[in-house]
Amino acid sequence: MSENIEKNRSVTELGNPAKPCGSAGEEMLRGMNQRHYAVTGWALKFLDLKISSRVLDIGCGGGETLRRMSEYVTEGHLTGADHSSLSIEMSKVLNREDVDNGKLDVVCASVSDLPFEDNSFDRIITVESFYFWPEPEKNLREVLRVLDTDGIFLITADIYGGAELSEEDKENISKYGLFNPTPVEFRILLENAGFRSVTIHTEPCTNWICAEGKK
Repeated sequence: MSENIEKNRSVTELGNPAKPCGSAGEEMLRGMNQRHYAVTGWALKFLDLKISSRVLDIGCGGGETLRRMSEYVTEGHLTGADHSSLSIEMSKVLNREDVDNGKLDVVCASVSDLPFEDNSFDRIITVESFYFWPEPEKNLREVLRVLDTDGIFLITADIYGGAELSEEDKENISKYGLFNPTPVEFRILLENAGFRSVTIHTEPCTNWICAEGKK
């Protein structure tokens, strides 16, 4: 196993991917901004962003997804939510201009108890965070609560159950206790939580998945 892989594992373990912290967490979040760039770009086409969209990014991490969505949402508002204070800080720094002009805010919050009124957002996305959610079906009902009528919600990940995963992916799923549903299980979870028009997108030659539900 290469020194780079060992180093990356060390950074991930020290940085705590479930709730990034410390200097290792900062390095890990910068790396995630890069590693998740391609899968995020693929998923965003399903979100159907409008210039006036009200968008929530749950588990906003290092803030790159917020930054990219801001390019489409020129007259609306974006909100990032994360339970890691480090993620909040880094998202604000990366999106400083939007924060300063009031177009974007970032709040410290758990998906278990989102601090927003019912029907607050017409677009909600979570990228590479769903596998850490503590009570997936209950948490999905909380997402549905803050999603507006006819709004779109996306779960995006670069692994899913039943895919041909690498040994490293399998090891990480076991090590970090990742919740990794199959496409069928994603559909059942969303439908049981009350989402309608559920569509499961996968990308050929990858392990990417985007589970889409509407309210």
